[in-house]
Amino acid sequence: MNKILTSPSSFGKIGSEPLDILSKNKYTVINNPYGRRLTEEEVIDLGFDCVGIVAGVEPLTKRVMDALPKLKCISRVGIGMDNVDLVYAKQKGIEVVNTPDGPTRAVAELTVALTFSLLRKIPEADANMKNGIWKKETGNFLHGKTIGIIGLGRIGKMVSEMFINLGNKVIGYDVDVDSSWAENSKISIQKNLKELIRGSDILTVHIPPNRDNSFAIGKDELNLIKETGFLINASRGGVMDEDFLFDLLSKNKIRGAAIDVFSEEPYYGHLTALKNVILTPHLGSYAAEGKLKMEIDAVNNLLNNL
Repeated sequence: MNKILTSPSSFGKIGSEPLDILSKNKYTVINNPYGRRLTEEEVIDLGFDCVGIVAGVEPLTKRVMDALPKLKCISRVGIGMDNVDLVYAKQKGIEVVNTPDGPTRAVAELTVALTFSLLRKIPEADANMKNGIWKKETGNFLHGKTIGIIGLGRIGKMVSEMFINLGNKVIGYDVDVDSSWAENSKISIQKNLKELIRGSDILTVHIPPNRDNSFAIGKDELNLIKETGFLINASRGGVMDEDFLFDLLSKNKIRGAAIDVFSEEPYYGHLTALKNVILTPHLGSYAAEGKLKMEIDAVNNLLNNL
């Protein structure tokens, strides 16, 4: 019987439908037993006899592909493909597909939720109450704030539309803007990233990491955020300089930040020591309805290609 590796640690936990589809089509499922992102060695060990991988964000490199002789298809649960060596996969004749629409609403809604949490200091108030402290935290309005969106793909577009519908001025930047969408939306497209950062009260990031592992949002960009500004990153780990962000937050050079993705996951770094940052464990797509749909779509994409 052909084998399929399901590498995301949470795969099939929302509902059994994705696993049922594989079973019905007579595939043996190899699950991720580690409860975290797999390493190259673990992918090779678990996936050696597999014809397909239902993939998360584990490294699917040239080395991994060379070590999996039966591999015919990689089906990503989600959008980002930066963990897959797409050029080498094409050379090897390995099909690579994703679920581009699956996580869009989940990540967009989390971005808005994190924004409100930062502005109204909801985590601090909750922690105070649970520690027996009755303290009224003073936050800020969302009203009147300019929202800067870095990255105008599916998620960035939906985040833009949500904030516009809440009555905010929204400005956006992307290296490849969908001009038709931009013309029909109420967003103001900026041609210069640094000008966008300077003009934003709340900055949200929705871009993939750079291929060369350099920071897309590095020291120069982070230094431009207003001292009264807020930063939300629900994109991918490695996009921004976490160490420099820590320095800015610890010195109150930025009012606050909310981070859902990290260069190393699980994350146990020094941002955890700060009170002016909200940290969540890469749960952008973890809305039950959206996650289940993504997993089903990823399985069906895999079977269609096989």
